[in-house]
Amino acid sequence: MKPRRPSRRSKAPTLLRKLLVAARFGAVAALAVGLASCAIAPSSRYPAKGDVRPHAGVASAHVLPIHGVDISKWQGKVDWAALQQAGTKFAFIKATEGGDHVDNRFMENWYGAKRAGVPRGAYHFVYWCRPAHEQAMWFKKNVPQDPEALPPVLDVEWNGESVNCPRKVPRAQALAMIDLMLKEMEAHTGKRPIIYTDITFHQEILEGEFNDYPYWIRSTAAEPQHRYNERRWTFWQFTTTGRVPGVSGDIDRNTFYGTDNQWRMFLASNCDPRDHARLRNAGVCNLGGNEAYASAEE
Repeated sequence: MKPRRPSRRSKAPTLLRKLLVAARFGAVAALAVGLASCAIAPSSRYPAKGDVRPHAGVASAHVLPIHGVDISKWQGKVDWAALQQAGTKFAFIKATEGGDHVDNRFMENWYGAKRAGVPRGAYHFVYWCRPAHEQAMWFKKNVPQDPEALPPVLDVEWNGESVNCPRKVPRAQALAMIDLMLKEMEAHTGKRPIIYTDITFHQEILEGEFNDYPYWIRSTAAEPQHRYNERRWTFWQFTTTGRVPGVSGDIDRNTFYGTDNQWRMFLASNCDPRDHARLRNAGVCNLGGNEAYASAEE
């Protein structure tokens, strides 16, 4: 059927209707763009950073001033200069796993971060089917002794998706393995290691344990106090779907608990500033003659 040709009198109302439809479409399009932008909404300090699946439960992480990332081969080639320019204050880089695996981008990332001026530390992923002393020796063999590096990290979580070693070990055995590896990593680097863990492993193994060590915890859907029983944390991994310049695709984003000044104290001492008074007599924290200053900041 041939469409009816509008009369000269009907043109104005038709034009008006078209304008109204266009306006409505524009409003919907603007709303869609706004919602899309929310998916990568940056924190106020980091306008270049975002998250493709932001969660309201971790919104408080964006208020904290010191943000960083953790990196492994899965991030591919990293542009460390771009990462640094986006405001990245620290990076934890995967080094070793078990007793025979080295991340094949570890050295590239280790020296790339250093050249870009991004403070970085190495982490070891524990494999529960391998003796602890073998894993400690493997870490020592493959991670350089760098006095400018951040403290090392011991990553402890169950390996449920592992093809070769999905099983859990008894709590006493896990604690003994962790204790040995922490001591060996500290002996190698001269710095008290950080313990990384997730909700399940903390509940089953770590509650009430290793309280003299800083904790880096994972909680991507709620604030840490809602997921970890009586656990003070130093670092918080708040998303695994972050977006950061210099990296293609998903990346874990993390935050430090404290202020800019507390971060400077952490870098200077290799210890959580809240631990200075308690650990200084053990010779753990390198306060560099700033004991009185550190006490005043606690």
